Amino acid sequence: MKEQVERIQKQGLEQLVNIRSLSELTELRVGCFGKKSELTTLSRAMGALSKAERPVMGQLINDVRRKLEEVCGELEQQLKHDERQAALLDDAIDVTLPGRKPGLGSEHPLMRTIREIQDIFVGLGFEVVEGPEVEWDYYNFEALNLPKNHPARDMQDTFYITEEILMRTQTSPVQIRTMEQRKPEVPLRIIHAGRVYRRDDDDATHSHAFMQLEALVVDRGVRMSDLKGTLLAFARQMFGPEQQIRLRPSFFPFTEPSAEVDITCILCRGSGCRVCKNTGWIEILGAGMVHPRVLSMAGYDSEQVQGFAVGMGIERVAMLKYGIEDIRTFYTNDIRFLRQFSSKW
Repeated sequence: MKEQVERIQKQGLEQLVNIRSLSELTELRVGCFGKKSELTTLSRAMGALSKAERPVMGQLINDVRRKLEEVCGELEQQLKHDERQAALLDDAIDVTLPGRKPGLGSEHPLMRTIREIQDIFVGLGFEVVEGPEVEWDYYNFEALNLPKNHPARDMQDTFYITEEILMRTQTSPVQIRTMEQRKPEVPLRIIHAGRVYRRDDDDATHSHAFMQLEALVVDRGVRMSDLKGTLLAFARQMFGPEQQIRLRPSFFPFTEPSAEVDITCILCRGSGCRVCKNTGWIEILGAGMVHPRVLSMAGYDSEQVQGFAVGMGIERVAMLKYGIEDIRTFYTNDIRFLRQFSSKW
């Protein structure tokens, strides 16, 4: 048995010399000290020895076990150190290499369009206001002259949260909220841009969530000519000084009279092309004089003050300005598309 123990020690030390990884060391430890190892088997067989031999063999087995464990521990520390050094070498950075210039972000084309429109209207004396996207039915419909049985509600397929709470279908509720807060203050000139939601099937020209901008003026003696002058100033600053506008009669429940507003086609300059369907005009927004009932519900005296309102889709303006054909492009986050709008890439 003594020869077996000495042989085990000799073989273990020889094997440790060839160990090159922690996994190999773990396997060797199992082979030397595990339940099925020779040392464990010999320890269990000591019961067959005489009383005089047991202490001697027990001491010898323990000495061998302690020696092998000591060498294994030293080797484990060395292997861990070697692995750390190897990892540091793999992650080493050559500080002499030229640096890589990081890619910097820039404004999304929709945000750029919003800021450009806001700048134009602020220059015309408007104030930027904010409002919630989750709205009461009252502000989204009723206060805008759209009672619950009004057929025009069918024009806007709505995301309802409860019977009285919904995702706003337009930014017009912000106009009502602002008028209620500031009544009977005049003049009132505000502009608001934000996201709105409608149950639409997404395609090249429609999206269930899109950006909208509204402008409102309330004052004494406001006329349709003031609306037209404001829109002409906007169109020329946004699309070029040669722009003209055209107002076509239309219907919106919250304005009377109402108009669809066209601008000179930005591609053919009015001569006619496939984009404007050879008319020379492109529809850009809706507008009109604020309905007296809307003014009254917001707390204003419709006999003393008048107003006009303008509503436009931000994506619509951006698509015309930048020649974009598919509204979904704004929301797919394709870096190749976004790079066109930044000089920092």
